[in-house]
Amino acid sequence: MTRTKTLSFLTVAASGALLAACAVGPQAPAADLPVAGTGAFVGSASTTVSTAQARDDWWRLYDDPTLDGLIRQAFAENNELEAAFANLRAVRASLSEARVGRFPTTTTSAQAQRSRASAATSSVLEADGKAPEIDTYDVGLSASYEVDLFGRVESTIRAARADARAAEAALATVQVSVAAETARAYADACSANAQIAVAERTLGLQRNTAQLTQTLLDGGAGTGLDVASARAALAQTAATLPTLRASRNEALYRLATLTGVTPAEASQAAAACVRPPQLSQPIPVGDGAALLARRPDVRQAEANLAAAAARVNVATANLYPQISLGGSLGSTAQDSGELGDDQNFRFSFGPLISWSFPNVFAARAQIKAADARSDAALATFDQTVLTALQETETALSNYANELDRRAALTEARDQAARAANLSRQRFNAGADSFLVVLDAERTQAAADAALAQSDALVTTYQIALFRALAGGWQADS
Repeated sequence: MTRTKTLSFLTVAASGALLAACAVGPQAPAADLPVAGTGAFVGSASTTVSTAQARDDWWRLYDDPTLDGLIRQAFAENNELEAAFANLRAVRASLSEARVGRFPTTTTSAQAQRSRASAATSSVLEADGKAPEIDTYDVGLSASYEVDLFGRVESTIRAARADARAAEAALATVQVSVAAETARAYADACSANAQIAVAERTLGLQRNTAQLTQTLLDGGAGTGLDVASARAALAQTAATLPTLRASRNEALYRLATLTGVTPAEASQAAAACVRPPQLSQPIPVGDGAALLARRPDVRQAEANLAAAAARVNVATANLYPQISLGGSLGSTAQDSGELGDDQNFRFSFGPLISWSFPNVFAARAQIKAADARSDAALATFDQTVLTALQETETALSNYANELDRRAALTEARDQAARAANLSRQRFNAGADSFLVVLDAERTQAAADAALAQSDALVTTYQIALFRALAGGWQADS
């Protein structure tokens, strides 16, 4: 009879193990990509880019050792990256915890106590009228195993695994951001220095012009209007320098924070840079399919969708009974030396069924909430895909159009310089007044400043494009 019961019990356990993979609830919604977004980019027809595979280490295209060193330092010292790594470790630990649900839980115990009952409830009393003191020793081992008949444990593990993938993608997103922001801060410092150099060069020319007007006035050949106009142009150019120096310092301090140091320890190489980093080849951009496969925010949204769908299955499984198989064995004795005696051994085993039926309203509410979160995750995924495509196309458009603008500004600067030279020659020949010279020099100064600003924007848009392409991370990082 005992053998029959034991075999029946083992049969139930084996059947439960076979059915453990049977999850209840809907299938995960399909994370489909728009077909129109997987082909060539709209802006890839420009000669400024190529359809070659985008690079992870895009900053090396600038061939700038200072930039390479700053990004290495940022990857090693950036605090946001360190926090993202720590968060990933925490999520992976949660995944390990969830996987424990596949195995039995075990508990060991040991107890020793001395007790005395009340004389009013004890049937045996000592001579002094008190109940006797009794020593009790107990050791035991208990184990229980949840038969995952409706897939609650496996769905929990799937959700935790998807959370881990989402955390990995979040880390990659931070890596992309740190690489791009470090390069942009360095480029901004270089661009500010370049614009300061242009302003100081213009300032030198205008200072000479102001001195010349004063000399002409002193000699009776000039006018006070010429002097006032020259000095006004000089003061206007000088007023741009504090703003440019403040911009350079802001970029350096931002760079220091990104590389994990204080502003006082900002990179001296960046402070001395006088030209923003330059590219000598078209930017490789790949296509839409490659972009969506490499963008970590898209991968994170997809993982969040998988986690939300798995949690719908967890909530659905809670509608059904939870079946556990448990058992314990141990020994209880009044003397520690008797714990090993056969007659003091104890054991128990059997199934335990836990079910919230018929009050399943809370479980159904949890299913509705999980369904809603899954729908939200799907919408977020779709929006993330569209945002990735929009950011990339916008970056391509900004870059291509700024290159065209810079070409036009270069021509304008060259013509302004030629006009300034001709106006000075005409003034020396007595054909024009000095006001014409001043106006030509103001035009030249404005053209030089606009070209320097465009140089800065070209680099900024390059870095924005690299960021949109998700450069700065590897899948195995």
